[in-house]
Amino acid sequence: MQQSRGLTAEGWGMIPHYLRLGAISLRRQPALTALMVCIMAFGIAATSVTYAAWRVATADPMPSKASHLFFPQIDAQGPAGRGGGLDPDRALDYVDATRLLRDHQARYQAAMYGVALLLGPMTAQGSPKLLSGHAVSPEFFPMLELPFHFGSSWSAADEAGAGHVVVIGSQLNQQLFGGRDSVGRVLTLDGHDFRVVGVMAPWNPQPQFYDLFNSQAWSNQGEQLFIPLNTAIAMQEGNNGTTNCSTGNGNSSFQALLGSTCVWLSMMVELDSPAAERHYRAYLDNYARTQQATGRYAWAPNNRLRDLPHWLAYLGVVPPDTRISSWIALSLLLVCMVNTIGLLLAKFMRRRAEIAVRRALGATRRAIHLQFLCEAALVGVAGVLLSLLLTAAGIWGMGELLLNGVASEVRFSLSLLITSALLGLLTTVLAGLYPAWTASRIQPALQLKIS
Repeated sequence: MQQSRGLTAEGWGMIPHYLRLGAISLRRQPALTALMVCIMAFGIAATSVTYAAWRVATADPMPSKASHLFFPQIDAQGPAGRGGGLDPDRALDYVDATRLLRDHQARYQAAMYGVALLLGPMTAQGSPKLLSGHAVSPEFFPMLELPFHFGSSWSAADEAGAGHVVVIGSQLNQQLFGGRDSVGRVLTLDGHDFRVVGVMAPWNPQPQFYDLFNSQAWSNQGEQLFIPLNTAIAMQEGNNGTTNCSTGNGNSSFQALLGSTCVWLSMMVELDSPAAERHYRAYLDNYARTQQATGRYAWAPNNRLRDLPHWLAYLGVVPPDTRISSWIALSLLLVCMVNTIGLLLAKFMRRRAEIAVRRALGATRRAIHLQFLCEAALVGVAGVLLSLLLTAAGIWGMGELLLNGVASEVRFSLSLLITSALLGLLTTVLAGLYPAWTASRIQPALQLKIS
């Protein structure tokens, strides 16, 4: 036992020598070495890029509150609006949304829809500019913990009185005011003067989960502005998004839209405990039964209430091609690993005579195994370095070619660098285990006799 431990310590002490021998061996066959390095680098880079995209696609956009944010669905259109399915539409009509806001059965709640407002010229030489944003009820800001550079959101009085106030994004503030504190400044939006009450810090959650009915899930363009919901309604601002009038009661009149069962408002609530969730579910059912009793609904209550993770899964926010690409990349890495195993095995087996001589002179199988593992590790290190360059190039290319969607949000980060390096080293060591083990099993007497 003491001898075994001594041999092990001696073997580990020989690693620098084995690395030098490995470098000499790899330099003797530069073409084969380059081929192995490129194969491993390509497989590692492909896996790293798809992993980075998958990580962005499946990331929690609101980790501090994901299990407390819920999205209610009320069946306002009945079987005709469900298209043969069971679930109601993803949005609410104006009547239901305003009644839920009025009853206020959640800690925080917000209704919203997309707006497009024409910004009047800031100077005599300027030109109008179309801005996109959202009309939201005031609890949207504390519920999502929006960060502010300057000022804050509007007051309850501004909301109740349909005040002409606006919160603008950091990019718009930079474009219009050079990044300075613009609270109190006035913007002309659709012919109305709006007072800036707040300037947000950079904020662009991915996916943009708060309104997946009216907005794209993935966008590199953050919100330009927010205005009060009541103000947008008073101005009769149309929905810059989806309006579903499946029951055929749509009308070009904005006032008719407000009284119809057309769904176009997204709704989100914060429930801070399982008891609060149960209470809100019961409230939705009671509300729907009341609507049925008054004759507004001619069907049984059919409500849904999903938290944020289940909401994203229900809507299929993670693109299916992201999952498919991940499996393809892993399969490619496996193919690259098998090819590298074959090349290493062929390279090591060409040195059977050398191995036999070393074994005859007293080298142990463990020493031979360790020597060839060191050589495989050198291939791995070179493959990792090249794979990092290929990974960075792949991520840059995705961002340049695909300006929207998951790809545009992928970044080359320190965590990705570490993950790629560990993946590369692990893969190469695994690829080197069998060839090194096979080389160490060569019988010196038989090989010397053949030689």
